[in-house]
Amino acid sequence: MPELTVSTDQVGFLIEKAREFDVKEGASDPDSGSNGADDNMIDVLDDNGGDPVVKEITSFINAMSVDEQIDLVALMRLGRGDGTLEEWDDLRAEATEQRNGRTASYLLGEPMLGDLLAEGMAAFGIDWTDERITPDSSSGSERDQDEITKA
Repeated sequence: MPELTVSTDQVGFLIEKAREFDVKEGASDPDSGSNGADDNMIDVLDDNGGDPVVKEITSFINAMSVDEQIDLVALMRLGRGDGTLEEWDDLRAEATEQRNGRTASYLLGEPMLGDLLAEGMAAFGIDWTDERITPDSSSGSERDQDEITKA
């Protein structure tokens, strides 16, 4: 079984962020100008070119090592069905050969990137959701109740 140089946590983070990016759509509220609460916050799904998720994904990928970026591209291609786990070395070689320093742009141009990365992880037998560290899961009302109790 081949080994990944990119960590499960890194891929899990990118899957989550890519899924946030994938739900964006063209302008759906062209007459916007009202209070966001008045139009049910529909503008948050508009892709207006200044998407902070894109910036976050791009910065994250650009901070990765070359080997991690190559694995990420090969993992996406594995999830897309361009090869099998047995062909991992070939997928990596192709990703290395085609590398041009714009890995983030390339990956963000792939529809359903998050799902493809998740499929690639599944091919390795890795459930990326088990590896994710979740923040404090207590709800605001539980925290508020704790504060009331302390007072």
